[in-house]
Amino acid sequence: MSTTNTALSSSSSSSSSAPSGDDLKPILYSYWRSSCSWRVRIALNLKEIPYDIKPISLIKSGGEQHCNEYREVNPMEQVPALQIDGHTLIESLAIMHYLEETRPQRPLLPQDVHKRAKVREICEIICSGIQPLQNLIVLIHVGEEKKKEWAQHWITRGFRAVEKVLSTSAGKYCVGDEISMADCCLVPQVFNARRFHVDLRPYPIILRIDRELESNPAFRAAHPSNQPDCPPELPNK
Repeated sequence: MSTTNTALSSSSSSSSSAPSGDDLKPILYSYWRSSCSWRVRIALNLKEIPYDIKPISLIKSGGEQHCNEYREVNPMEQVPALQIDGHTLIESLAIMHYLEETRPQRPLLPQDVHKRAKVREICEIICSGIQPLQNLIVLIHVGEEKKKEWAQHWITRGFRAVEKVLSTSAGKYCVGDEISMADCCLVPQVFNARRFHVDLRPYPIILRIDRELESNPAFRAAHPSNQPDCPPELPNK
């Protein structure tokens, strides 16, 4: 059952900038704690694109992402997937680039080509070099006893690189003083780091940017605790 995202309900006027064709509200297949889904939620919110959420539990009944119906939506059996403009898109970075190219009015990539490259660099470190290695499917394979140590190792290794890049690219945010895709990727990964009890003290720039963004309405609305499928028993729900 779909749930309408109403956290940024004042954004409905932004649909006028969407391409002609399918006028249906986009549907985001999402899991509340999925950092990949979270990136896309942030991007949709920043661009003020109204959308509905269709929750896909990654743990219920062995994982709803593995059912035949959802496999037709996303053959990788992962979240997110976004149905938009009559198309179904998978992979968070591909989705964010599609949103950027079709709805450029609130840009998530800088105009400067070098800054664009730095944004993509940070995104790739996180989305290729950190998150997949501590993803649920990998941790299940690693096993319960070793999963925390495994996740900490890869997050720490990746954050050392991110912090180094940020030392020359960051302004108020990851690249300069404008929010970008890099920030959409960083904030969920910091959440993951805390979840696995990674010592974040060696990464002051990462922590500063995360604090800067925690009160931003688009980021706050995308937070796991504000999702319709977030378990009600969680302390901050």
